[in-house]
Amino acid sequence: MGKEITSREQDYSQWYNDLVLKSGLADYSAVRGCMVIKPYGYALWENMRDELDRMFKETGHVNAYFPLFVPKSLFEAEEKNAEGFAKECAVVTHYRLKSDPERPGKLMVDPEAKLEEELVVRPTSEAIIWSTYKTWIQSYRDLPLLINQWANVVRWEMRTRLFLRTAEFLWQEGHTAHATKEEAVQEALQMLDVYATFAEEWMAVPVIKGFKTPNERFAGAEDTYCIEALMQDGKALQAGTSHFLGQNFAKAFDVKFSDKQNKLDYVWATSWGVSTRLIGALVMAHSDDDGLILPPKIAPIQVVIVPIYKGEEQKALIDERVKEIVKELKAAHIKVKYDDSDNNRPGWKFAEYEMKGVPVRVAIGARDLENNVAEVARRDTKVKMSFSLDGLSTKIIELLDEIQQNIYNKANAYRQEHITKADNWNEFMDLLDKKGGFVSAHWDGTAETEEKIKELSKATIRCVPLNNQKEDGRCILTGNPSIQRVLFARAY
Repeated sequence: MGKEITSREQDYSQWYNDLVLKSGLADYSAVRGCMVIKPYGYALWENMRDELDRMFKETGHVNAYFPLFVPKSLFEAEEKNAEGFAKECAVVTHYRLKSDPERPGKLMVDPEAKLEEELVVRPTSEAIIWSTYKTWIQSYRDLPLLINQWANVVRWEMRTRLFLRTAEFLWQEGHTAHATKEEAVQEALQMLDVYATFAEEWMAVPVIKGFKTPNERFAGAEDTYCIEALMQDGKALQAGTSHFLGQNFAKAFDVKFSDKQNKLDYVWATSWGVSTRLIGALVMAHSDDDGLILPPKIAPIQVVIVPIYKGEEQKALIDERVKEIVKELKAAHIKVKYDDSDNNRPGWKFAEYEMKGVPVRVAIGARDLENNVAEVARRDTKVKMSFSLDGLSTKIIELLDEIQQNIYNKANAYRQEHITKADNWNEFMDLLDKKGGFVSAHWDGTAETEEKIKELSKATIRCVPLNNQKEDGRCILTGNPSIQRVLFARAY
């Protein structure tokens, strides 16, 4: 079969790559640093996207689409943002190719087709969107403006990993405009809650809500809120961010509104986004050495039914009964697949669906039909059960709920075990090297100390948890006074 994957113990990084490729989520492409999202991976993304989209619309947001290209002058308008993304920009300078006179059959850039102004391929869309908002917003009646866009972005990464860091990726980016600071801050926090709910209730990934230090903030933001997740190798992964942008972009693009007293003021802004990196988080938070383990709520296939038969006569009888079961499951909105293909043996199919992380596998043979039962195996625990064919859909719905909860509980228990306090530098380094996970430690609040800790330990401050307890202490590096612990981790 050639489906073996490197074990997590042996090489976690290789295990992850093997799993993404062999489960059919993605593939490498002819473009260096970019990936092909295969149908199974894309179906997973669609399920995630559809649920998030529903949640956005429930909170009053609407979708729009803005250009892929940003004129360089617009990109430069908000200086911090431009500076923050400058090193990752792909830039279009010409608009035509022509035959190369020195190399027959080859093409060259036409030097006469140079653009008057270079175009940046969007690494993020604040610039193009805020230049548009200037024409859309005049009065308080035009606010709030609550817009989301589903798009691709390009950030020219030199070291790439499938889903986690690629030169091009898919995401959504919300961009909202408000009349008051309070309303904008509230929006940024509300969207952080949406992300946390999605991560925990749909992806079964527990997250910590917090805000970033000034060093780690989004370029051009006043505050960056984030959700941080923990992977099975003890490394953290930023799973989503929501930014309070203050009036920075409104000032850069001169976006003003007249309030109820007819007084002009700059609007207040937010932006927020999650990307296909969530698929990487899903793989690393739950899967094992036999393949993916997918939470039922977002699995492309929730139940697979495999017939076991000898001869066409047995198969016809199984087909007839399975047809009823499939109809029943579909009526209950369960994504079910009946794999009655005859090009692979049942054992091969079992291993294949295990690799793909299908939550429930149902096997039905001729003897099972006689006894009115089916063998049901759950992917998360590998436990096999015998269920009556009568009322099978009800039992499977209950089982899917149980699997969803169990996957979350397991990830949560791991996360809880891997939040550890450190009170001095030796303890801090020891925890990072031997245990991993989040290390809760005091820091003196200065950017210099934060940089030095990062340089010495390769760990960053992942976040200051929201509602963090204040506690007097001493910085683990400098010994200077500190008012609270923050969460450090090595991260993706």
